[in-house]
Amino acid sequence: MNDQDSHYHDNAVPDTRDTQQSHWDQTYDEKPGMYGFVPSDAACAAIEIFAKEDVKQLLELGGGHGRDTFSFARHPFQVTVLDYSRVGIESIVNLSRQEGLSDRITALQHDVRQPLPFPDESFDACYSHMLFCMAISTQEQVALAQEVWRVLRPSGLMVYTVRHKGDAHYGAGVDHGDDRFETGGFEVHFFDLAQVDVLARGFGLVSIESFEEGDLPRRLWRITMRKPR
Repeated sequence: MNDQDSHYHDNAVPDTRDTQQSHWDQTYDEKPGMYGFVPSDAACAAIEIFAKEDVKQLLELGGGHGRDTFSFARHPFQVTVLDYSRVGIESIVNLSRQEGLSDRITALQHDVRQPLPFPDESFDACYSHMLFCMAISTQEQVALAQEVWRVLRPSGLMVYTVRHKGDAHYGAGVDHGDDRFETGGFEVHFFDLAQVDVLARGFGLVSIESFEEGDLPRRLWRITMRKPR
């Protein structure tokens, strides 16, 4: 089976690989399915929103090993999922074959600090669980949000989650500046409401919902925005 048949495409540029990318590759190598395959609460909420909006073409940013991807594909949406971990993407490709979902999932390795590899107005909605609070600068976050705006169709929805400054890890570990802190080898960019407003430029801000996840627990916002008609 060739790359086109398997829906796997390597769009990563070698010199964009950094320590965080290598760290995620190693993590997924050592702990396949580390988050399990029960969809996150954020994905369950997004599925309800997208179903009401009759979403068909969905873009997922930072899919990891596919925790939420497979739930989206079974509902069913046509899912295009990006992640910059080669190991994570290969895991999604292999499992999509095993689960008979290869026709509903297209997985691409891609660094979201680079422009999204899609034409304008390609998707009905975009979903991202904690991708925007990874090792991405504020400037890169703004550029990515504008890329999402570009590839969404008019009235398209963007649902994303981020850890905020009320989280227990904010201010802990190695300070990389720009509200980014590293603990346990993972760098997190923590949000405040001003940053949410910055990324909402050009969108209509629909809602900001607080929730918690994990044992710490991680404290997050689920943000829903809509591209104007």
